[in-house]
Amino acid sequence: MMNDMKNAMAWQAVVPPSAPQSEESASPRPSNNSEEAAPKERIDVINDFLQGRVTARPLIGVICGSGLGGLSTCLSNQEVIKYEDIPQFPRSTVEGHAGELVFGDLDGIRVVCMRGRFHCYEGYSMQEVTLPVRVMYLLGIKYLLVTNAAGGLNPDFNVGDLMILNDHLNMPGLSGQHPLVGPNDTRFGGRFTPLSNCYDEKLQDLAYSVAEKLDLAHKVRRGVYCFVSGPTYETPTEARFLRLVGCDAVGMSTAPEAIVAAHCGLKTIGLSIITNKALFPGEEGAAACHEEVIETIQARQHDIEALVRYLIAAVGTQHHSRVV
Repeated sequence: MMNDMKNAMAWQAVVPPSAPQSEESASPRPSNNSEEAAPKERIDVINDFLQGRVTARPLIGVICGSGLGGLSTCLSNQEVIKYEDIPQFPRSTVEGHAGELVFGDLDGIRVVCMRGRFHCYEGYSMQEVTLPVRVMYLLGIKYLLVTNAAGGLNPDFNVGDLMILNDHLNMPGLSGQHPLVGPNDTRFGGRFTPLSNCYDEKLQDLAYSVAEKLDLAHKVRRGVYCFVSGPTYETPTEARFLRLVGCDAVGMSTAPEAIVAAHCGLKTIGLSIITNKALFPGEEGAAACHEEVIETIQARQHDIEALVRYLIAAVGTQHHSRVV
């Protein structure tokens, strides 16, 4: 008995008391608890703050992938709100992600751009990664345009090609890492969400039509995007497996956001820029790296921005004419 008491006292002596939280340590941190990651109260706090700052309701939301933050430069009458100024909003930690919401106009259409997204490999839960989609929905968007950098799996794809997503494979979701796991918030949708038209077919056709008008059709593909958690790039065996099951490109984002957009009833279009070609077993070549991703995006930035700009204008025109 005395030995047990001595052991307990010794244990207490080596465990330091909890330090008081500083203002910095109290800021939002990545969380793996899906029930605590994005409760209704947190979404409401963020939404209430933004509703008090934004002067007009956006029609289209744009999520900018790595190095694609320049997509927001085409917007006029900009209102810029840094993530760090939004209470309880996550923080982006990846190079090439600025970390701000940009509200602005394009040809009379109100748009909100996320310059910097969140990833599971940063330590965020699926619910935190997709929290901004729900916030943008509450702000009024009807359409979501999601962009990303991806590795090419299809041997017919080349570095610099643009891929219009027509489907995805959610690898983490197959093992239970899914953004809709947990209590269902009925403000956004029902318990079970169909994904047969997750990437709106009419928007896919519209994007290709815009590419044709810009003389970019020869660089535009359609295909299946595979979402993996990262942060490691795929091994040759993984690349071969993903190609065998029908994937054309692979990346570390987009699918969770598109799933939550579908849950909210939003019409979604996904665009990938192929920044590298995956290596298959027995092949030789340079390993993928983030620097290569950014360099490829910078080389194709003009074409990507043109496609997105004219696509936004086309979506707005069709929305107002009740075609879409």
